[in-house]
Amino acid sequence: MESAESTESARLLLRRFSPADAPALAAYRSDPEVSRYQSWESPVPLAEAERLAAMFAAGDPRGPGWFQYAVERRDVPGLIGDVGVCRSEDGRQAELGFTFAPEFQGRGYATEAVARTVEFLLAEEQLHRVSAGCDARNVRSAKLLERVGFRREGHLVQSMWIKGEWTDDVLFGLLASEYGGTRDGR
Repeated sequence: MESAESTESARLLLRRFSPADAPALAAYRSDPEVSRYQSWESPVPLAEAERLAAMFAAGDPRGPGWFQYAVERRDVPGLIGDVGVCRSEDGRQAELGFTFAPEFQGRGYATEAVARTVEFLLAEEQLHRVSAGCDARNVRSAKLLERVGFRREGHLVQSMWIKGEWTDDVLFGLLASEYGGTRDGR
């Protein structure tokens, strides 16, 4: 049975993190192209990834704040990415973010994982709204969000200081009343 702690799509399992995920987490979060538009600096040492995996594993998937889902393929175990969900204090809204290992990008895995997360939050958990934001230069993430059904709601010019520069932030939103997707983002 699917729950807030784990859920599946056609090809993926989204689940709670475990200590065994730390080496893969360190590897893909250390890639400069993966971390380019993220707030963390690369490389991410194994000790830091172990701390993160433990913190993610201890999270409450229904509580306010961030909960990070580990994403793996159903046919081959092993971490390929993560999807974060930040529920609001009142539990009616959530923000999401996602990061995938480079060797699993461009194959639809991120789209499938985000679509399943959105379906879970809006259709099953009955949240009112899901939002996301990304660096305006991160065209691939923006297109993914639009493919899943998000609408662009704003463009904040030079609104974030990240890695020694001011960056633009593009904002996206999706209401439960607008949602009509499928489990696999098609």
